[in-house]
Amino acid sequence: MMQSGSEKITLLIVDDIPETRENLRKLLYFEPNIEIVGMAGNGREAIQQAKALQPHIVLMDINMPDMDGITASQEITRAAPMCQVIMMSVQSETDYLRRSMLAGAADFLTKPFTSEELSSSIRRVYEMGASRRAAMPVTPAGVEGGPTVAARRPPAGGKLLLVYSPKGGTGCSVVAINLAIALGQVTSKKVVLVDASLQFGDLAVLLNLQGHRSIADVSSQKGELDTEYLTAILAPHPSGIRVLAAPPVPEAAETIGPDQVKNILTALRQQSDYVVVDTWSYLDDIVLAAMDLADRIVVVLTPEIPAIKSAKQFFEIAEALQFADDRIDLILNQILPRDSIRAEQLEGSLKHKIAAQLEYDPRSIRQAINQGLPLIMAEPNHPLAEKFRLLAQQEVAALEPQPVQAVEEAAAAPSPEARKRTGLFGRLKR
Repeated sequence: MMQSGSEKITLLIVDDIPETRENLRKLLYFEPNIEIVGMAGNGREAIQQAKALQPHIVLMDINMPDMDGITASQEITRAAPMCQVIMMSVQSETDYLRRSMLAGAADFLTKPFTSEELSSSIRRVYEMGASRRAAMPVTPAGVEGGPTVAARRPPAGGKLLLVYSPKGGTGCSVVAINLAIALGQVTSKKVVLVDASLQFGDLAVLLNLQGHRSIADVSSQKGELDTEYLTAILAPHPSGIRVLAAPPVPEAAETIGPDQVKNILTALRQQSDYVVVDTWSYLDDIVLAAMDLADRIVVVLTPEIPAIKSAKQFFEIAEALQFADDRIDLILNQILPRDSIRAEQLEGSLKHKIAAQLEYDPRSIRQAINQGLPLIMAEPNHPLAEKFRLLAQQEVAALEPQPVQAVEEAAAAPSPEARKRTGLFGRLKR
């Protein structure tokens, strides 16, 4: 979303040195679309002014008396969630960057910086927050915090779990595969795995499935969805799950729209007990269409600053779009023994409990990927395989009204209510 020509980016400058505040004002003097609405000399003043002024951007120094910028940023992200923080410091060490991102900062500038670097950062961060602002519920008068959208029940039938990461390279597909197989193992029920990464999905490669038809074959059918044909093209896997692969070539994804994806997923949940959907990192109308149908959303995160930043932005958008918070499970993946970022830090920063922590075993994971044999099958006694089974049990317990021990004997209960979000992608783009 590009900045509107009629809207100015409002800015609050926070620095304990008056000369610095004045220099920053001068750097932005010739930026007609950026308006400085306030200045503060410490963290406490910054919090008060952020609440009162609700600026788009808070330009925050780290080292200040009374209350430092990191503490103030943590409070601002809670008290004024529409404000985006850009942290400033003469210190450029990795630890400062890490602490700033964990505190909720959207960007980090090392002093001294040029007017071009400053204005570019402000505009970039403003653009990052545009989707969240546009998606906030409003009253007819245009005031944020209006009535929430009506609730609905997901379609009857099996349960749908969507595995998503807002950042590539977090192991989302590996989690989706092993979770799907684990669901089959702990419940002995019908599980379908869907590759909704339509352009570059690689579940078929990871599962060593060759020559099978894909989701493009179903979507190319004219008229009403042929559910018998859909069942027939699902590829059987030795683990017992069935797989709907992504198109074999990226250009085939152009023929598949959100309504087709919804119809396919709705039909699959009528035929199966569990549908696990692997997605790509881009939050487009296809992914949002699948999220609309999901009973649970499994968000995969790695303990790295870019992934943390992306996860934070996703949770902000999810809140604005009224995705029920208790239907989102956060998974910390690819953990190494010497990681400096710990789970408790992430829970505090993201305001979301981590449902599972998955250690990283490069040798075993890489071997499983290259052999096309999922870890949970290649090394069933591996500690990580056990973690996937525990995660599957957690998801079953969250989806079913009865204890996990009774899942195999009891019928599936109706799904709890989910939020209705009509035209979500259009709202995000405005």
